[in-house]
Amino acid sequence: MAGRIAVLLASYQGARFLPEQLASLSRQSGADWHLYWRDDGSSDASPALLGAFLPERTEAVAGRSGRLGAAGSFFALLAAAIADPENDFFAFCDQDDVWREDKLARARDALEILPAHRPALYCARATLVDAALRRRGTLPPFRGSTRFPAALVENIAAGCTMMLNRAAAELVAASRKPPETLHDWWSYLLVSAAGGFVLTDAEEVLLYRQHGKNAVGAPGSRLRRALAALGRGPSPFMSRFRAHLAGLAANAALLPAPVADEVAALARALDGGLRGRLRLLAWPGIERRTGLETFLLRLWLLIG
Repeated sequence: MAGRIAVLLASYQGARFLPEQLASLSRQSGADWHLYWRDDGSSDASPALLGAFLPERTEAVAGRSGRLGAAGSFFALLAAAIADPENDFFAFCDQDDVWREDKLARARDALEILPAHRPALYCARATLVDAALRRRGTLPPFRGSTRFPAALVENIAAGCTMMLNRAAAELVAASRKPPETLHDWWSYLLVSAAGGFVLTDAEEVLLYRQHGKNAVGAPGSRLRRALAALGRGPSPFMSRFRAHLAGLAANAALLPAPVADEVAALARALDGGLRGRLRLLAWPGIERRTGLETFLLRLWLLIG
């Protein structure tokens, strides 16, 4: 029998778009799901909308009081959903998207054939739309490696498309998350570093709404991403790179010994002056999806 899916929805001032997302959740076919939701202090109708939605299939999660931000809310939701042994799969849900009717079943079916004891993460592509659901493009295709250490320098797994099996969810919940990390990147990074499966699906499984107030917006074209990276300079990337390395080091007990050793070696190279930085430039697997983005990555590693 197919396992139950815990849908994890974090809301904040989302009343404008929540009804369409909740309607698309109610139309999911071929999947047994239960919604866990947490509101992060909205002053609009978000809590009321969620509280009134299919109460027999939903559960409010209070967690720690005060603002947690999107990532903090998702981690709190994951912890609550794992506590129920009926849940076998865990899907992050943004408040402003619209899901294809087979989104949950498609992800579950992909994960269900894998060994349950090994962490596994599924992610897919999405159709980019504006506030009125008019098509603007798609998330970039999956290219190159999804393994560690590539996962350290680029997140290819959009949280709104993601599903974890229980082994992956328990791995993420057991970890000490680095400050300022994003829930989707940390999940992808930790599963890949732990030697888990990362499944990529070329299908567009949802409408990913871009309306100017997204907690995390979708990437643009390759050129636009490169120009934006140039404008930001190396500091934001290097801060995240260091934070993720430190986060993995703090969770070394959750990683295979060779990966824990590689994390330590990467940290030594990063702090090893020019010679260490040059080692990073040639490090196997330290690359992004395109040549231009890999060039900028190496530039930031050299000077950042």
